[in-house]
Amino acid sequence: MSTTSVSASSPAGLPVPDRAARLRDALLAADFTADGLLDLLGAPAYAALARSETVPALRATRGGSPLDTLVRLFLLQQPVAYERARAALPGDEALEDGWLTRTGDDVRAAVDVRPYGGPEGQDWFIVSDLGCAVGGASGASGREEGMVLGVGGASTTLAGLTVRTPVASALDLGTGSGIQALHAAQHATRVTATDLNPRALAFTRLTLALSGAPEAELREGSLYEPVGSGTYDLIVSNPPFVISPGARLTYRDGGMGGDDLCRTLVQQAGARLNEGGYAQFLANWQHVDGEEWQERLRSWVPRGCDAWIVQREVQDVTQYAELWLRDAGDHHTGPEAYAERYEAWLDEFEARRTKAIGFGWITLHKSGSEEPSVTVEEWPHPVEQPLGETIRAHFARQEYLRTHDDAALLADRFRLADEVVQEQVGLPGAEDPEHVVLRQNRGMRRATTVDTVGAGFAGVCDGQLDAGRILDAIAQLIGEDPVQLRDRTPESIRMLVGQGFLEPVGE
Repeated sequence: MSTTSVSASSPAGLPVPDRAARLRDALLAADFTADGLLDLLGAPAYAALARSETVPALRATRGGSPLDTLVRLFLLQQPVAYERARAALPGDEALEDGWLTRTGDDVRAAVDVRPYGGPEGQDWFIVSDLGCAVGGASGASGREEGMVLGVGGASTTLAGLTVRTPVASALDLGTGSGIQALHAAQHATRVTATDLNPRALAFTRLTLALSGAPEAELREGSLYEPVGSGTYDLIVSNPPFVISPGARLTYRDGGMGGDDLCRTLVQQAGARLNEGGYAQFLANWQHVDGEEWQERLRSWVPRGCDAWIVQREVQDVTQYAELWLRDAGDHHTGPEAYAERYEAWLDEFEARRTKAIGFGWITLHKSGSEEPSVTVEEWPHPVEQPLGETIRAHFARQEYLRTHDDAALLADRFRLADEVVQEQVGLPGAEDPEHVVLRQNRGMRRATTVDTVGAGFAGVCDGQLDAGRILDAIAQLIGEDPVQLRDRTPESIRMLVGQGFLEPVGE
């Protein structure tokens, strides 16, 4: 397996990035941006394009402006008259550098170039194979080995989950078209991007160059092999996590049995993280007959790391197989070929005693603690992206709770987190509610039921009084022994702090 750095030359058939800055200037001058597309196409056509429906966008781009031309070329992947393309782009450079191909009087895009808005309003461009972006004009009637996909729901999910604190070094493992490396380049001094597919590394170089981002160190190879014993402050990966019979498609199939690729990725991350660093992954995992899936995932967590693992979705084996058979375009093959491949998936799951597949997020934090905090939960409910700060705060709270016993907890002060509201549920006209709910309107959007003491405690937490004094006042109001209330309440306070309803004020 090659673990050497990749040269600056592009594979045959791909553009060269040498004059990408001039192409970027032309794209921006034409307003070929995420906002510009929405203004040109209108919301209905813009949304239709995301569903691979191109007719509304074709109707909206009949005007002949440079923006119309660029949308037809790079998003709709339609032939455009050579003179129109030459007027919209810097002379013949796009043709000479391989961004376009010419046949007679027409030109076509050689790659998909898709505007992508950065988190602070940056105008970025993600470069991928034709028809392989979400909403790609040609759809996905069939995937091919070695192809490189553009922006999809998984990649944007991971980008929103990532902790965005300034770091010295970041590793994007399995970079694909380079979206994670592009994000990391905004807050990491040094970015390393790896991929088993050299074509993907070439696309990452194009994405970075066309987005005006710093270059990354590009390395070819599998898993952590390309970086050897190197360590990083941040590791991110949207890996080929699909649990499949074989490795037909590099971009999705890991080539290991079952969920071994995701397990290996997580287990080996601890040795590659610097102290205080984060590793964040999207993953699939098996629900195996006779095993608790939570314990299966707990066993993946490397020593010295805290972990937060969130299962977002579960599919039975038939749903899962059908999803990825459609992704590969197998539903367009003949009935016998489709049935044969379907059987192969079910045979694989039966052999591994797999009854369902879970999908979710895994975050590790290199705390070095001998008593690590490992949270494994199922959370299929809506959340508010980006969640990077929510995830960073989660681990900060776990460290706080680990280092504060009950006495220290009662001596500390707390404040109710922003956007937390209280709901009282009960029959109309009743003197007291049946129960009280605290609800977060940001981040994970959790809700939890609290008793009268919990509601009263949370309601007066403004950072002024320590927890013990608040409990003493509540005990006096409800006629309870303050010593007993102090003894039984810390567990509830820990829950409210751990889930982010209360924040320690500190010194």
